[in-house]
Amino acid sequence: MRPWSGKVRAVTAATVGAALAAVGAVTFGVFGAPVAHAEDNGLSIRPAMGWSSWSFVRRNPSEAVIKAQADALKNSGLSTHGFVYVNLDDFWMKCDANGPMVDGFGRWIVDPAKFPSGMSALADYVHADGLKFGLYVTPGIAQNAVTQNTPIEGTSFHAADIANTAALEKNYNCHHMYFIDYAKPGAQEFVNSWANQFASWGVDYLKIDGVGASDIPDVQAWSDALRNSGRPINYALSNNLPIANATTWRQYANSWRTQGDIECYCPSSASYPLTSWTKVTSRFNSAASWQPYAGPGGWNDLDSLEIGNGSNDGLTPDQRRSMFSLWAMAASPLLLGIDLTNLDATDKAMLTNDMLIGVDQDGVAAGRIANTTITNGTTQVWRKQEASGAYVVALFNTSTTDSATVSTTWSAVGISTGSADVTDIWSQSHVGVINGSYSATLRPGEVRLIRAVPVSNGTSTIQAEASGNTLAGAAVVATCGTCSGGAKVRFIGNSAANYVIVNNVNVATAGTHQLTIVYELSGTRSFFVSVNGGVAVEVSLTGSSWSTPASSGSVPVTLNAGSNTIKFFNNSAYAPDLDAISVT
Repeated sequence: MRPWSGKVRAVTAATVGAALAAVGAVTFGVFGAPVAHAEDNGLSIRPAMGWSSWSFVRRNPSEAVIKAQADALKNSGLSTHGFVYVNLDDFWMKCDANGPMVDGFGRWIVDPAKFPSGMSALADYVHADGLKFGLYVTPGIAQNAVTQNTPIEGTSFHAADIANTAALEKNYNCHHMYFIDYAKPGAQEFVNSWANQFASWGVDYLKIDGVGASDIPDVQAWSDALRNSGRPINYALSNNLPIANATTWRQYANSWRTQGDIECYCPSSASYPLTSWTKVTSRFNSAASWQPYAGPGGWNDLDSLEIGNGSNDGLTPDQRRSMFSLWAMAASPLLLGIDLTNLDATDKAMLTNDMLIGVDQDGVAAGRIANTTITNGTTQVWRKQEASGAYVVALFNTSTTDSATVSTTWSAVGISTGSADVTDIWSQSHVGVINGSYSATLRPGEVRLIRAVPVSNGTSTIQAEASGNTLAGAAVVATCGTCSGGAKVRFIGNSAANYVIVNNVNVATAGTHQLTIVYELSGTRSFFVSVNGGVAVEVSLTGSSWSTPASSGSVPVTLNAGSNTIKFFNNSAYAPDLDAISVT
């Protein structure tokens, strides 16, 4: 423990930077327990965000259509909010009466009428937009490959050596896919060759569809193949996977579809409406059941997010906000199923709410704590605790006809102090400190989504890397085994651009409070500390090791009742690494 030296001088605080809060490196489950990592490919530490072709484009993808959607994703500004994947779903391959047509090594060929420039050129186009490219496949080996007995690339084996011709795999377009017998030599090598081809095309995301319990060998084989392809490829499983095998899906994939399609197919021949409220509300129970299996590297996928085309989404504005809120609370991948070239202004405002996106990207899947049947629906309460110690609480009214008052107590949420400072996430407005409980009267299909920060007169500690804080410029989260939260923030200072703002510093009463800074440092360096954008003071600190946390003495700060921000920066020299702060 090293005392604060007492050196103080005034400077002018810089303006607050990035609006979207940085997510913490350590993620906590709904009751605060650490969640283990899933697939070990290092991808999807947070849920994937982007667009998928199936909901709107359906059976008619083409080079021109995918390029137009990629351009719209970039030009709309959605990509700057994290929507970066452009995923081409089914119907890209060429078929004949015997199923998918194949190349000289038994792999599907691209339909040249739809994609005349080829898949590699399309991926290059998407990448040139600053985006990532996704593709689609199903398990097994094509009947055409077996009939032609195509060689398996790099081996002496052939398609007929590995095919189980007594069993057909699911394939929703061309059909005619045989199971692969993975006990046979050449089976893994066949999948490897396909994964290597996708990697050479520039694929960044692969959806393998039609997966069931009988396809676990395929799931394992594709996991191995993608990890060894030489290219990072986000690996998604679909659809309606059995929860009995949840730990297996989590072990081998980055996401898995927990139910069937979200599309209402009403009428079946048209894209619009994209979905229905019945389809959306069916996700509440599955999200509750699957909650324990989500965490960094692997996510419960509730299917496409059908927000963006206004009434063509098939939902009212209240229902659309509820859909987005459920997906965010569940930490589901956010893959838009809309026509990006026809964005609705109201929907675009929903999709660019960074505070809401942050709820999804905090990397915590919420649990349901209340579910009450009412006329034509339910009232439900969901909650999760973020790494900062703040709680996100969602109150839903799923009724199609009746308004309802939905309530919860702070103790039920997990807040033991009896008071919480509340921010409304949809309106992005600060509500203030509320004691004891929270309630809202909701229209049919409406949601109230809040962030609640426990408030007490005691000492509260906030991790520097916590979700809800702002990391700007070069400031970055780094793992730290000796730090209190398992991580710290490095590269603060040496420029006005590199700083950390600790948000949601909550106290019950206004006045002078005592700030303690926990840091790592070898030598002597300074933080400049500004409260609520005010005049800053310099805090000079010393330390003996970059791997051993030290604490400052008490630094007096003047705080408002409720929520405050504290900025840590140094415009002219590097500052210490920041582990955490405590306020008494």
